[in-house]
Amino acid sequence: MLKQYEIFNESCYELSPLSDNSVDALVTDPPYGISFQNHYWDKSLPDKKIWQNSLRVLKNGAFGLVFSSVRLMHRLMVDLEDSGFLIKDVIFWVYLNGMPKSRDIALNIDKELNVESKVVGKYNYVQGYKKEKSENYYAEGGKLKYEPNSELGKFYKGAGLGIKPAYEPIILVQKPIEKGLKVAENIIKHSTGALNIEETRIPYAKNEGKIGHHPHPKGRVTANILRTDELNDSFDKFFVVPKVRQDADEFNHHPTLKPVELMFHLVKLVSFENQIVLDPFMGSGSTGVACLQLNRKFLGFELDENYFNISEKRLGEIKNSLF
Repeated sequence: MLKQYEIFNESCYELSPLSDNSVDALVTDPPYGISFQNHYWDKSLPDKKIWQNSLRVLKNGAFGLVFSSVRLMHRLMVDLEDSGFLIKDVIFWVYLNGMPKSRDIALNIDKELNVESKVVGKYNYVQGYKKEKSENYYAEGGKLKYEPNSELGKFYKGAGLGIKPAYEPIILVQKPIEKGLKVAENIIKHSTGALNIEETRIPYAKNEGKIGHHPHPKGRVTANILRTDELNDSFDKFFVVPKVRQDADEFNHHPTLKPVELMFHLVKLVSFENQIVLDPFMGSGSTGVACLQLNRKFLGFELDENYFNISEKRLGEIKNSLF
């Protein structure tokens, strides 16, 4: 019988410790293939054999959620589809504090024209998220602020190469139900095949009137948009979850850490209590933390020993506090 969780410090590609048709849901944040901050593990998209093996170990009808990037989401979706998954939807995790990945091209024009750009002051360069706890939140001495000095540079002042990212896509996939079965029959046989709508309903705001012909007492069905900030609209409510900033554990230095609140919502959406959730790219273990607190069993794989140790510490602390 599976323990509350089991994690493996090894490559996920074969998923060799796992049996066929034994896992109820998949929730994972794989490498995006965009060389984020030049990390070695993000040089390319995962080999599609991980999706083939994920399909193998998932039960018929099981749902999965796979994080991706705007630039390469289409290629990841093709890999998932080629591996046998059905593409059901794309959830957009919308946030307002994304980091623009651009630069002032006017300064490059100065450089190409051998014109020295003008120093106009200094600014504090933020190096981390924890202003209140971190001594090196700002780069030492600040950074010099430049303006273009050539005529052509002045013409293109402020021009850049990209716009501010404000969402991450999360691909909703499903392993096909068993051939010859209806959805209800598949659920009876495998306990998979439906999303957990009831646990992920969005509660009505205080003093808000109920919307719709037959309003549900627990709130609205969750949408395929998740937001970090309320927009104070009159009725268009969404699940609200902030990005990680001050609340990350002091020992957790994973660069793409996802908020546990977000993982709560996603784990609840694709699984039910006591079911088994798989994360082949466990990272620092946020999926597992959510699973343990939501009374799900967790299977995780992480090749990087440092991140594996962080996961082990986080999951151990949760287990000791709950069980």
